[in-house]
Amino acid sequence: MTPSPQAPHPFDRLTPDVVVDALASVGLMADGRLMTLNSYENRVYLAYLERGTPLADAHPAVVLKFYRPGRWSAAQIAEEHTFAAELMAAEVPVVGPLHLNGRTLHEFDGYAFSVSPRRGGRAPELDDPEALEAIGRFLARLHGVGAAAPFAHRPAINAQTYGHAPRDWLLAQGAVAPEVRSEWAELSENAIQIAAASASPTSDGGHFDSDINPIATLRLHGDCHPGNILWTPLDVPGGGPHFVDLDDCRSGPAVQDLWMLLSGERHDQQRQLGALLDGYEQLREFDRRELALIEPLRTLRLIHYSAWLAQRWGDPAFPAAFPWFGTADYWRGQVHMLTEQIEAMQSPPLVA
Repeated sequence: MTPSPQAPHPFDRLTPDVVVDALASVGLMADGRLMTLNSYENRVYLAYLERGTPLADAHPAVVLKFYRPGRWSAAQIAEEHTFAAELMAAEVPVVGPLHLNGRTLHEFDGYAFSVSPRRGGRAPELDDPEALEAIGRFLARLHGVGAAAPFAHRPAINAQTYGHAPRDWLLAQGAVAPEVRSEWAELSENAIQIAAASASPTSDGGHFDSDINPIATLRLHGDCHPGNILWTPLDVPGGGPHFVDLDDCRSGPAVQDLWMLLSGERHDQQRQLGALLDGYEQLREFDRRELALIEPLRTLRLIHYSAWLAQRWGDPAFPAAFPWFGTADYWRGQVHMLTEQIEAMQSPPLVA
């Protein structure tokens, strides 16, 4: 897959001058230091503020996030910001956007953007039970807020949105390498069916919404992997995790925000899960039935991720960062992983 040179991407116009001018449009003046931060979905920049200008004393540096055009509606972005505000009001350590001129979402030169305070930290040590237990406690608090009200505009994580829809798009666009297209199509359909059935023995299409003793869904972080947690030592004031990047917040089962923190062999994941739940259940009950959703959710994410990459291939940042995507070897690897996931979904789930 190669992007068309005749099709400029909307982010092509987002030059450093535009970023600085966007910041000035909300009353903040950059001192000239601007750094691009790691993000593929959106464009994110660290900007240092001039001394003596508004907010500079409280926030010497801020983070600007320019949303990918056409991905989220204004209502969906507003729900992200409202969720972040609710979490911060409950003292859950989430980095949310600043209110500037009475708003958190701004527009400049056709771009929607937000401005957030900079937070320091590093990725957490997932081999440290104390760190995992602390993360579990804060996730329980996050989910307590998330369960208080539903999203009205944000989509859910289920077999349709993360399975059937991306699978159908990939096949319709001819994105799957012809060498393995038929095999991938058959395996992915089989995997989605197993994932949907695993969601609940009585659920309707894997939506976790059976009328009989349903598995609860709530507002989630949605993309809670180690890269979206900033960790500071527990022995310093305010230490522990800070959750960043609510861009993928959606509705789904609580375990969605736990399973991406598990890695390694089964015994490693078992130990990590135990530490997370030790912390989580100090503050919130966890439905053990959700453990059976870990491998189905992992399987659906594989399919969703392939479509995510393919749908953004016209963005020059993607071919540069993911040069292996779309090759026959990539799709052979997907066939292999789907085969493994089908086996994993049919094996006993982790226990805790």
